[in-house]
Amino acid sequence: RLQVAVESFGFKHGLALDADIVMDVRFLPNPHWEDDLRPLTGHDPKVRDYVLETASGSDFVDRFDDLLGTLLPQYEGEGRSYLTVAIGCTGGRHRSVAVAEELAARLRQRGVAVRAIHRDVAR
Repeated sequence: RLQVAVESFGFKHGLALDADIVMDVRFLPNPHWEDDLRPLTGHDPKVRDYVLETASGSDFVDRFDDLLGTLLPQYEGEGRSYLTVAIGCTGGRHRSVAVAEELAARLRQRGVAVRAIHRDVAR
């Protein structure tokens, strides 16, 4: 059974070198520029909503989730045991964390063995 890791990271701290798939979400609205959201992380519902409850955030997550729905059976069919999907934003605290958590939740609902890793959330 394919084991999927969804890893959030910040580009300013270096690339996610062990990733099989890397997505850049720096185009999404950035909570860093909102004084009340800056100290929070993508785990907080306020940050999650700020990032994902926009047309660009919702559309991206829906489309990437669809793509993963197509790709994961292909990787599994090739005999892969592990797959790492990395989601990057500038610092790795807000956008990438919110997106990674949402994608992991969606995959989990479909019965995929998934874990979310947040490399830079504490930086």
